[in-house]
Amino acid sequence: MDTLSQSFRGRLVQPGDPTYDEDRRVWNGSVDRSPALIAHCTGVADVIEAVRFAAGPAAGLPVAVRGGGHSFPGQSVCDGGIVVDLSPLRGIRVDPQARTVRAQAGVLLGELDHETQEFGLAVPAGIVTHTGLAGLTLGGGIGWLMRKYGLTVDQLLSVDMVTADGSFVKANEDENPDLFWGVRGGGGNFGIVTEFTFRLNPLGPIVLAGPVIWPMAESARLLRFYREWITAVPDELTTAVVHRKAPPSPYIPARLHGEPVVMVVCCYAGPVEEGQEVLRPLREDAGVAPVLDLCAPKPFTEHQAMFDASFPHGRWYYFKSCDVDRLTDEIIDRTAEHAARIVSPFTAFPIFQLGGAVARVGEDETAFGGRGAGHTFNINGTTEGPEGFDRERAWARGLWSALAPHQTGVYPNFLMEEGEERVEQAYGPRKYRRLRELKRRYDPGNLFRLNQNIPPAAPSEDQSAAPPEDQSAASTAAPSVPVATRPGPPPES
Repeated sequence: MDTLSQSFRGRLVQPGDPTYDEDRRVWNGSVDRSPALIAHCTGVADVIEAVRFAAGPAAGLPVAVRGGGHSFPGQSVCDGGIVVDLSPLRGIRVDPQARTVRAQAGVLLGELDHETQEFGLAVPAGIVTHTGLAGLTLGGGIGWLMRKYGLTVDQLLSVDMVTADGSFVKANEDENPDLFWGVRGGGGNFGIVTEFTFRLNPLGPIVLAGPVIWPMAESARLLRFYREWITAVPDELTTAVVHRKAPPSPYIPARLHGEPVVMVVCCYAGPVEEGQEVLRPLREDAGVAPVLDLCAPKPFTEHQAMFDASFPHGRWYYFKSCDVDRLTDEIIDRTAEHAARIVSPFTAFPIFQLGGAVARVGEDETAFGGRGAGHTFNINGTTEGPEGFDRERAWARGLWSALAPHQTGVYPNFLMEEGEERVEQAYGPRKYRRLRELKRRYDPGNLFRLNQNIPPAAPSEDQSAAPPEDQSAASTAAPSVPVATRPGPPPES
């Protein structure tokens, strides 16, 4: 520790320090962990020093990497180990002529939107503004613009990264292309990204966006209409169907507060007039009139913040997730049946519409898997604190189990600590083997294992499944210093 403190410019926080309890908190209030050290990095040099410390004098201790601290299972903090905290790295630089933006690893989505929307530009990224950009990007990045422009990883042009041996590398289409393929969906398995460079896309600043709301009793009928309606909508429209009890928002009449509702939340990334015509059938032809229509022209930054109040820091969150190809009658019936059992006023689950630009990227072009899926269920049981949490968790598991016969995959950013089999399901067996080989080259000791972990392939494993470009890259990848491997958490029941 004395050696680290001499070479480290940021703050080093340990148990007993005045800010320790605040610094160890993460977004999910159900996670309560006590690291031995929190290293607040002020720049790349600090990240390198922290990694070298973790791989050397502190070898064997768990290492958590924190960007925005929004990891669903709380993997951005650990017990008895080291937290490499990137939250001080908040630099953003927009080049409106080149339509690119450089953003450091501690940037939050709302901060990125604030800078890019000044120029009428945007990176498709997420649905909650206090989400960390780094973790969201590395897992794929779904959000309100994805059907028009693709996932967050589809905008990625380059990353700066510190690997497990403390080396600084760049990864893009020309430099370390194997690593660049892996970070576009493979999570934080291969190192710590300190800076991202993204392509920017024209947007707004005014978009047609917001929810159209019906009583939850109409869920099955609405979903059957919605299933057919979305087959003809253009890529400019991205939607999510949300079931919950109506929150006490000032935009919602008091008569609806606490009432079970189903809503279709829309965002049209094109001219407002065109969007109004696209949404007309939803408003007029669904078979039952909505009780409230809040879909209107508004600044994109306002729409991006719409879910912020529903997912604040400190509540207790539990998630289950899956992809499905299509909203079949059985899926719709099971969804409506379980939605009617929601008890907590904070529990809500979106069903994201995929397709469009997401599906037009080749399955093998990035590590992200499941581009052909039709929808992603993000089932979350939420409470203010421990009271009622077991009940909501059981409800989330129940809906997920009811959908099990129809599941085709899972979005890794929506996983809890569910074991290696579920991580493999996110990528598919062939792509998973390629990721394991990449992990073996860049992090053979699995230093970065507090994530949706991809264990390194053993040297004796057959590499024939890896594409030729991966095998040739094995001789050029920076060597890594092996560290002690500690088993990850057991699969969740």
